[in-house]
Amino acid sequence: MERCTCDEAPDLENREAWQWGGCGDNLKYSSKFVKEFLGRRSSKDLRARVDFHNNLVGVKVIKAGVETTCKCHGVSGSCTVRTCWRQLAPFHEVGKRLKYKYETALKVGSTTNEAAGEAGAISPPRGRASGTGGDPLPHTPELVHLDDSPSFCLAGRFSPGTAGRRCHREKNCESICCGRGHNTQSRVVTRPCQCQVRWCCYVECRQCTQREEVYTCKG
Repeated sequence: MERCTCDEAPDLENREAWQWGGCGDNLKYSSKFVKEFLGRRSSKDLRARVDFHNNLVGVKVIKAGVETTCKCHGVSGSCTVRTCWRQLAPFHEVGKRLKYKYETALKVGSTTNEAAGEAGAISPPRGRASGTGGDPLPHTPELVHLDDSPSFCLAGRFSPGTAGRRCHREKNCESICCGRGHNTQSRVVTRPCQCQVRWCCYVECRQCTQREEVYTCKG
C-alpha cells in the first residue's frame, strides 16, 4: 500500500537502510490499519467479540515473529557499515504458528443465550482465570471459539464426506481418509507422450499405455 511507508523506528537506522535498499516493515501503520478496517462491533454481539479477540491474537502472532535483519556493506564484505531493519517472518512461518493456535483453540461458552447472540459475559475456558476490569473474554493469548467444528470426514450438512475421495498413499491417505483406510485399484490408462513440435505448426504425440494404481478412501 502506498500509504504504508518504511518503518521509522528510532532504534534502527532505517533512513540509512533505505539508502542501501533495506526497508523495515511498518508494524505501527499496519496494526492501526487492521484495527480500523476490522472495527469493533457492539459488545452485546457475542460472536463479534470472539472474532475481535481472535483478530488481536493474529496480530500478536505476527508481531512476535518480527526479527531484526541486518546487511553488511564494505570492501569484500568487510562489514565496515551495517544497516538494520525490522522484518516480518516469512508467510509460511506465520501460517504454521496460526495453524497450531487454530488446532489448540479454547472453547468458551456464554452465561446466557448463545443462540440469540445476547450475552452479558463469556465463561472462561476450564482451568483458566476469567478476565478482569469488565472484559467479557478471558485474558488468554490463545484463539477461542464458540462451537465445535463439524466433522468433515462423514457425509453431513457441511460436507459430503471423504468416502471415495482420491488420495496419495505416501502423502495424505491417512489424514484425508480419517483413519478408515483406503482402497487400491489398478487400471490401464492411455496418455499422450513423447510429444514433438512439427513445422509448421502442430504438436505430434505418441499414445503410451501404462498401468497405474488409484487410491480412494473407504466409506
